[in-house]
Amino acid sequence: MSTEVPELDGAPLFLVEDLPDVAELLVDGQEGRHAVDVLRLQPGERVHVGDGEGTVAEAEVLAAGSEGLRVAVQHRFEVPAPDPEFVLVQALPKGDRGPLAVDLATELGVDRIVPWQAARCVTRWRDDRVEKGVAKWRAAARAATKQARRPRLPEVTDPMSTREVAGMLGDADLAVVLHEQARRPLAELTVPSTGVVVIVVGPEGGLTDGEVVAFRAAGAEPVRLGPEVLRTSTAGAAALAALSISARWK
Repeated sequence: MSTEVPELDGAPLFLVEDLPDVAELLVDGQEGRHAVDVLRLQPGERVHVGDGEGTVAEAEVLAAGSEGLRVAVQHRFEVPAPDPEFVLVQALPKGDRGPLAVDLATELGVDRIVPWQAARCVTRWRDDRVEKGVAKWRAAARAATKQARRPRLPEVTDPMSTREVAGMLGDADLAVVLHEQARRPLAELTVPSTGVVVIVVGPEGGLTDGEVVAFRAAGAEPVRLGPEVLRTSTAGAAALAALSISARWK
């Protein structure tokens, strides 16, 4: 396997559960059907096949048919995990805004997404809805990973309570809570070049005083994005864009 880490170019990316070190691969199942029926790939076209954990194969299509997409592997490489790691703690938004928040955050470089059942969330993932809700978020992350041609699929964890989120914040190298009443702007922060950066985004109804106190006690700093108040589904992506440019694109 090559130690060089080329950027994924315009060739489509397909994610598979296992990426064996072989000369030919069959991309089948839903990924294969999408390649054949939607993208209508033809022999000779270039593709990328990845396992979502950093291993990527550059390949050329050999055949496209009912079995899926058969490709010849030309080059394999490993993309290291990005540093610092960006974690988004996202309060559960209403309706389809949850998958939208995941989609935007994934395209903008998030590494881990934590669904958070905040006090003022309108949406409630009760016991019988947790599995379905997490599955929707993970599907959104997977689709956005392919769209953005990211070699690593962000993790979507099980939902956390406020107490669990506070515990996680204490271990972060930088933890911020987006709050429209905060005095310090996000742009003033110094982002660490390594470690874990956590961004907490509250629900449509806003953060409670108790949540702010708990997060501050855990070491998080309330900050504001700017003069406008963004939707909960877009605020995390905006913060990620600002912080990742500072940390990863110096």
